[in-house]
Amino acid sequence: MTPKPLSSRRNIGLLAATLGGCFLAQSSAAFAQAKPNIVVILADDMGYSDIGSFGGEINTPNLDKLAGEGVRFTQFYNTARCCP
Repeated sequence: MTPKPLSSRRNIGLLAATLGGCFLAQSSAAFAQAKPNIVVILADDMGYSDIGSFGGEINTPNLDKLAGEGVRFTQFYNTARCCP
């Protein structure tokens, strides 16, 4: 049994695919760093001014720091749910 010679066209294709994968991995890592950090806090039975950053009486230093460094939504609405 005689081994077949390696195809240069196949080797060039494999090299191109490998280099393309490396470039995609680097660009996706750079893209992942550019994504914003989003924190969603869901609380039940909480009023508008229950935390300190909105003028509440309860001391919430960690939430106040997050609100001070980020975006605060001051008008938000929730639709009523009917679950009989």
